[in-house]
Amino acid sequence: MRLQTRLILLIGTLLFVVIIALTFSFERMLVTTLQKNVGASALKIAKTVALMDVIKDAFDEENPAAVIQPIVEKIRLETDAEFIVIGNREGIRYAHPLPDRIGKEMVGGDNGPVLGGESIISEAVGSMGPSLRGKTPIYDEHNQIIGIVSVGILLKDIQESAATYRNAMIFFAGIALMIGCGGAIAIANGVKRSIHGLEPKEIGLLYQEKRAILETIHEGIIAINTEGIITLANQTAIRLIDPIEREEITGKHIRDVIPESRLLEVIKSGDAQFDQELVINESLVVVNRLPIFDHQHQVVGAVSSFRNKSELLRLTEELTQVKRYTEALRSQTHEYSNKLYTIYGLIQLESYQEAMDLITHETDVHQSLIHFLLREIPDPMLGGILIGKFNRANELKVSLEIDKKSTFKDIPGDISRNHLVTIIGNLMDNALEAVLAADHGPRTVKAFLSDAGDDLRIEIEDTGIGIAEEAVDRLFEVGFSTKGEGNRGFGLAIVNQAVQQLRGTIRFDSRSAGGTVVTVKIPKEKGREL
Repeated sequence: MRLQTRLILLIGTLLFVVIIALTFSFERMLVTTLQKNVGASALKIAKTVALMDVIKDAFDEENPAAVIQPIVEKIRLETDAEFIVIGNREGIRYAHPLPDRIGKEMVGGDNGPVLGGESIISEAVGSMGPSLRGKTPIYDEHNQIIGIVSVGILLKDIQESAATYRNAMIFFAGIALMIGCGGAIAIANGVKRSIHGLEPKEIGLLYQEKRAILETIHEGIIAINTEGIITLANQTAIRLIDPIEREEITGKHIRDVIPESRLLEVIKSGDAQFDQELVINESLVVVNRLPIFDHQHQVVGAVSSFRNKSELLRLTEELTQVKRYTEALRSQTHEYSNKLYTIYGLIQLESYQEAMDLITHETDVHQSLIHFLLREIPDPMLGGILIGKFNRANELKVSLEIDKKSTFKDIPGDISRNHLVTIIGNLMDNALEAVLAADHGPRTVKAFLSDAGDDLRIEIEDTGIGIAEEAVDRLFEVGFSTKGEGNRGFGLAIVNQAVQQLRGTIRFDSRSAGGTVVTVKIPKEKGREL
């Protein structure tokens, strides 16, 4: 059964039960009230008749009925009572709506308390049928009971009056029930529209799918309502906000979690914000913020997606490195082509010794470097980046010297090799560009790597143009570059991010004679945050 049908049946049944119960309760209360009021009215009439002197005096007459009957009958007609019966202490009638019953004994069996001096309201079956009676004694001048007054209303008359009200109540109850059913249908249709016609099982499945999709996204996702309360957050967002505790943040206010968040501004303005920078837990992230609209185009919340900018910078740097490697391979192809042509020419000139010397020189240089790296820097990733930069320096006519005292064997397993490659590669690229920009002096880049002591030490020295004083404070600023070229200003920012994630330090020293020394120290201890 569909949700809409179940809602209509549930609400309709509930309304039916409530309305029927209320109708019968009100009807019962109405009958009780009518009986109470009619009984009280009948007793008042009876007491009024019992106090009439003409009635009392008629008891001393030879034929009391001749005096009492006309008076009582007139009162009965004026008060709309069903009957007014007067009898003596023995219960012999002196007045009755049916004259042929005058002189006969009163029936009902409820005269006892009245003869005892009580005024009562009773329900009994008399000569005219079941009735509600008000009975009171008649006293003489000596305060002695000499008779009884009984004023009654037939129960069928009370029931007819109650039936009139009951029919009206049933009519209005039917109208209320129809209105309620219409409301139930409207509520069910509203619920159906609000959940886009989906069934509970379908909604549950969509929720599970949504959670699975959110957890597969590498970006952090946070959604809030108009009050600023977080209604959704995936694990990536929680990891970026609190990488250690990773406490659930759903239900908290966005300002308590991210004080600098501008999601509330998005809700207020209804305008989206793209590619905004924000610092979360000492990490620079790129944020997109979008308002959430309902079907009436009213803002009902906002959602934010953000990603660690260091990942974006790393991707940008990787793309830049690919482009540089492509250019290096092209220049290397030209370089080796020139050497092959040279060897070919020497052989044609029968200068065999010179050809062999050239081949031996090229082979010795590369083999010596490879043997050194295999012995002192056995990690293949680090050795590979150093060989690549060595070849690149040769192509650029720059002397790249790797200190023979370098050793990089004792590298803890929890230190990311990718971070080390990023640091070494970018620092060497900057050094090569710096010496190429110098218009005089030797073009030399020196590298020293050491694992001695408690720190890993990376030192890159160049004979370039040095660092201008005005640029010192902006070295790690994303997009800042002194080279004035496109796609620049990311290398040192990435290096700084990698060094911070390894809990290390980086220092720049400019020499008076020109050139720069960059020193990176990375602690070896365990438990660093990667």
